[in-house]
Amino acid sequence: MARKRGAKSEPVYSPEPETTSEPEPEPQNEVSAPEGAKPKRASVKMTDKQKADLKNHMDKHKDLKDLNISQLKSHRMKMMSKMRQGKSLAQAHKEIMSS
Repeated sequence: MARKRGAKSEPVYSPEPETTSEPEPEPQNEVSAPEGAKPKRASVKMTDKQKADLKNHMDKHKDLKDLNISQLKSHRMKMMSKMRQGKSLAQAHKEIMSS
């Protein structure tokens, strides 16, 4: 049977399968990461001094015009990552440029 314009069909509801088994309770005292997975570390925010240093560093790269826009963004993200790990600006830059 053809549908008329504007006529909406009835939604078809399928019965949900009944589950009789209860979910197993998870142990609450054990806190262990699965093998091979790194434990998630807390995020560390950059200090105002680190932010200012990074801004000056990126301005120097922009003035030199040695990197294009996407390379600048990539370099900035890598620098931020290293600096959040506690490395200084010089250490982070040296490590990024050596790899």
